Amino acid sequence: MFTGIIEETGIVKSIRTEGRSARITISAEKVLEDMKVGDSINTNGVCLTVTEFSSSAFTIDVMPETMQRTTFAKLRSGSRVNLERALRLTDRLGGHIVSGHIDGTGILEKIREDENAVWLSVSGEPGILRYIVEKGSVAIDGISLTVVKVSQRSFEVSIIPHTQTETAILLKKTGDTVNIECDIIGKYVEKLSSKKSDKVDLNFLAEHGFI
Repeated sequence: MFTGIIEETGIVKSIRTEGRSARITISAEKVLEDMKVGDSINTNGVCLTVTEFSSSAFTIDVMPETMQRTTFAKLRSGSRVNLERALRLTDRLGGHIVSGHIDGTGILEKIREDENAVWLSVSGEPGILRYIVEKGSVAIDGISLTVVKVSQRSFEVSIIPHTQTETAILLKKTGDTVNIECDIIGKYVEKLSSKKSDKVDLNFLAEHGFI
């Protein structure tokens, strides 16, 4: 589990493709401080497991499903990626609950400056946009962001100066693809209330662990 608060950006050192899967080595600093084999690292929004590491880099295996459903097939040596270690139970939840399981990808349609902020407009499939709500949370390339506007085919977020400098989001250009993870709460509520016979009331929420 993650928060969407990026700790640092790393640089892809090498990508070794093996059929439809890949083995990726990423140079980093901060996330290496207490790293162990088997640790989960959120990499551009994707939860991946550390298989090897050194004093300057770590290696992850990426399975075919992940290569197909995310932007990882577009990574190249030298690409900069957002990195976050897994959340400790004692940490502050500064962003929102992020699982690192990508729902799909979107296209960066527009980038515009608004004084110290930068607005991004991202288009997405209906299956993704149904879970995007105004003033709700969304993770783009692993970054916890607040949705400002939503339309039938896209949504907008506003990037503050700190996020602009501490993440790789503004290295993206119009037309680039981004990883999207919708707020996990909406998906679970929809699943649990999908049966017409289920009445969503206080008893229902208590029975399913929401309260």
